[in-house]
Amino acid sequence: MALNPIAENLFREEDDGVHLVGGRCIACDAVTFPTRETCGACQGTAIREELLPRRGTVWTWTTQSFLPKAPYIGPETDEDFTGFVVGYIDLPGACMVQARLDVPVDRAAELAAIGTEMESVAVPFTTDESGNTVHVYAFRPVSVPATA
Repeated sequence: MALNPIAENLFREEDDGVHLVGGRCIACDAVTFPTRETCGACQGTAIREELLPRRGTVWTWTTQSFLPKAPYIGPETDEDFTGFVVGYIDLPGACMVQARLDVPVDRAAELAAIGTEMESVAVPFTTDESGNTVHVYAFRPVSVPATA
């Protein structure tokens, strides 16, 4: 699948899957996502691009139960919006990132419990003016528990 990311240099597909693109400060070793021009920890400006680990664990999560306000560009309307799960994923040796969690809202407590191992993926979000699918990054459980 050819990815069409929602923003340039946010994530990319490699042989082993989708990686977020972060930045590591040369001066203090702090990692940020998305990449910034200035380090938030030491204000250094020597930032090296780095592919972040694909796997991490859920630090916390919640549900987004109302249509986000502008500049949100999703295809939903107030009438058909059904909500989604969002959370923080702790990427070992890197940083914590906020992301959509690719799990159904009604199964979030089971599939995105705090500490659950997740991996980065790209998911379809909307279409651009040319009709091409636009992708966003998300995290999905590494293993899905069996249902009873």
